[in-house]
Amino acid sequence: MNGSRTRNRKKIVIVFFCIFLVMLFMAGRLVYLMVFRSVYYSAKAQDLHERERDIKAARGKILDINGTVLASNRSVCTISVIHSQIEDPKQVVRVLSKELEMDEDTVRKRVEKVSAIERIKSNVAKEVGDRIRGHKLAGVKVDEDYKRYYVYDSLASKVLGFTGGDNQGIIGLEVVYDDKLMGTNGKILTLTDAKGVEIADAGESRLNPVDGNNLRISLDYNIQMYAQQAAEKAMQAKEADSVSVIIMKPSNGEVMAMVNLPEFNLNEPYELPEQVTAASAEQKQELLNQMWRNGCINDTYEPGSTFKVITASASLEAGVVSLNDHFFCPGYKIVEDRRIRCARTSGHGAQNFVQGLENSCNPVFIELGMRLGVDQYYKYFKQFGLLSKTGIDLPGEARTIMHEKKNIGQVELATISFGQSFQITPIQLATTISSLINGGKRVTPHFGVQVEDQEGNIVEKFDYEPKEQVVSAETSKTMRSLLEKVVSEGGGNKAYIEGYQIGGKTATSQTLPRSAHRYIASFMCFAPADDPQVLCLVIINNPSGVYYGGTIAAPVAKELFLNILPYLDIPKSQDASQAKESQSADRNAE
Repeated sequence: MNGSRTRNRKKIVIVFFCIFLVMLFMAGRLVYLMVFRSVYYSAKAQDLHERERDIKAARGKILDINGTVLASNRSVCTISVIHSQIEDPKQVVRVLSKELEMDEDTVRKRVEKVSAIERIKSNVAKEVGDRIRGHKLAGVKVDEDYKRYYVYDSLASKVLGFTGGDNQGIIGLEVVYDDKLMGTNGKILTLTDAKGVEIADAGESRLNPVDGNNLRISLDYNIQMYAQQAAEKAMQAKEADSVSVIIMKPSNGEVMAMVNLPEFNLNEPYELPEQVTAASAEQKQELLNQMWRNGCINDTYEPGSTFKVITASASLEAGVVSLNDHFFCPGYKIVEDRRIRCARTSGHGAQNFVQGLENSCNPVFIELGMRLGVDQYYKYFKQFGLLSKTGIDLPGEARTIMHEKKNIGQVELATISFGQSFQITPIQLATTISSLINGGKRVTPHFGVQVEDQEGNIVEKFDYEPKEQVVSAETSKTMRSLLEKVVSEGGGNKAYIEGYQIGGKTATSQTLPRSAHRYIASFMCFAPADDPQVLCLVIINNPSGVYYGGTIAAPVAKELFLNILPYLDIPKSQDASQAKESQSADRNAE
């Protein structure tokens, strides 16, 4: 009997001891959670009773070189509903569908969806948001937001680019400098009960947004306007498919204007032109991609005679030609089994190298190509930077489409020498010629100049210092002088402006297939010829009627320089006026 009681007591002691241990563990765990993990679990509890909504940060502005605002923001609203707080669903559907001009069924599906917060529509005009707020509908939230706004609609559309619904860059500078322009969103935190209903009088806590920085670019609004207006005039007059214009500083690669007609409205980037229709969503997207495409950067073309600047520079640098070398042009040149004709089929006859450049004589440049030879010519392609991208701060830059060295025979060498049988981007041509006339330093074309905060203080400055020497200063000086003669005495005379020394080169090329008889007229020029401060490249695609670069592209460049040179305070040269008068007097005497 005593033994049985003793065993029972032991069992009771063990049970109580186990209970004690469990309680001790629970007490210790409670102390641990309440003391050592209190901050963590308080935050978790807070999260369960908080509803979070974003406060959009304003995207930084894009400013031209003089501070003119090109891209800014407009206040808009985002309309959302909180299912658990809606008291009168029918009224909410009726009001929102009317104010937002949305289908009632669409609104009803979103209003009835059981979710913490459901967005009905974003980018709503502020006045519409204010009207909705005035209805004081329980469960309807109207939050301030921003929509990107482009002050001049289509100005430089393919350069600036645009943003999507989330205010992130899609194309152009908007996407390249997205991380500089995009700010940090803020938050609105609202306390709710276990059912998700906001607690009355609990108030809201806010984390304010940080606006994005501004981007200052090298583009000049006034020069861009001059270029766009001149391009529109030329496109209409020649019924051309498109017109491209690049205006840049040869000394440092800053792009002052870039036109790609037809441009598009940046404030309605998903609207196709009225005359263009799409049969499907896929076709519409393809048409939009083409509409957004920047031809100066993304597309290549056969440059024609403007490329003779590269051949001439390489020949002078290699020492295979001198200014007094003599050539004879019968109107063609035989290369292997090909008769390659000159633009002047009757021939230019006897001429020296300077006259050959002024006349843009194909046989002269074929001869220069032969003198250089494949190995040496290809070496200069690389040296001049033609076989790599320019590095411009725009997306989708295309590479030069050039024959592989092993595939260049005598015929290919001949056609390359005067700008045919390969393709190049307009920006690559403008950059390479800039490098050849600026003293010989390779430059990087660019728009970005600096990043500024909202007060205008410089946050970051971009460095685009000229790179390696691609030709000697002497060769560069000679080329400037030769190209000045092309305008004052040669085929580029329609770009001549009294009082200014302008260098330039005309070009007329054909697109493939040749049988289609579609031409590209272009003209490259720079001023002043002795100290280039501005370079202009004009390209007119598939003009109707007369299609020669010297006839239709050079006058466009002249019109531009008549506006741009005085605007940039580039003074006239008295020597240039006197030289022209002297030449005119000599011709009259003859």
